[in-house]
Amino acid sequence: MTSSGAAAGLGLISAATWGGSDFVGGVGARRAPALLVVASGHIFSLLVLLAVCLGIRLAVPGPHDLFYAALGGFEGSLALALFYRALAMGAMGLTAALTGLLTALVPVTFSLFHDGLPNPLTAVGLAMGLAAIWMITRAPAAKSPGMKPTPTPPAALLLGALAGVGFGTQLILFKMASGGGMLWVMTSARAAGSLALLLVLFAMPPKAPWRGFWLTGIAAGALDTIGNLFYLQATRFGRLDVSALVCSLYPAGTILLAALVLREWPTRRQMAGMGLALAAVVLLSV
Repeated sequence: MTSSGAAAGLGLISAATWGGSDFVGGVGARRAPALLVVASGHIFSLLVLLAVCLGIRLAVPGPHDLFYAALGGFEGSLALALFYRALAMGAMGLTAALTGLLTALVPVTFSLFHDGLPNPLTAVGLAMGLAAIWMITRAPAAKSPGMKPTPTPPAALLLGALAGVGFGTQLILFKMASGGGMLWVMTSARAAGSLALLLVLFAMPPKAPWRGFWLTGIAAGALDTIGNLFYLQATRFGRLDVSALVCSLYPAGTILLAALVLREWPTRRQMAGMGLALAAVVLLSV
């Protein structure tokens, strides 16, 4: 298997795991505040990672890797808080699509400057992947018959854009930290991310009752951690833009799980986007 094929394959596993994490977290957020679900998952996975690293006495990587991992974990958690705030401000479709597109576009742009231009086949795959992400995440706003669609406030788009830049930056920072031991790198990221979420919860505590979030939080946090580890491994095999874009297809996994479990069927546009995503992955694997 080529290095590009390995990166795309590991990226698909990461995307599937992240999609499962978002599905579980989304189900949990219907019963408890979303930030509590995410924070509990971060804290649980941090404790597990720390116990494993100390229990088997893994060598601690250099400060360079730990720093970039911690920076990515911290700013990524703040981006998540911005994203949830943006979704709560109005129609979710356009905001989620903008965030998803920027999540992939930021590392792709960085890679173009850092790694140089890709070959023509990879360039076509990247363009198709970006279009697929937009189609998958751009769901029409729900509305009642005879009523106008809910407008998306400019502030929501701004926060969604900032969240997308934050998520994309996190992918870059994790790539920069991927040279160290993955478990310690992930532990550093989780520690900083947990701190960021606790600060957000302290500054803006949810009004809903603080209960019913631990089980879904633990499951979502475990899946998210596994997805992060596969992403770190994917970045070791090839260009950042290939790994980041394939991993950014994770909303497709969330949508498919929602269809299978909750019978929430995707739109035709989303189905077409998934088909385009598969074609993009094939091109990126060559």
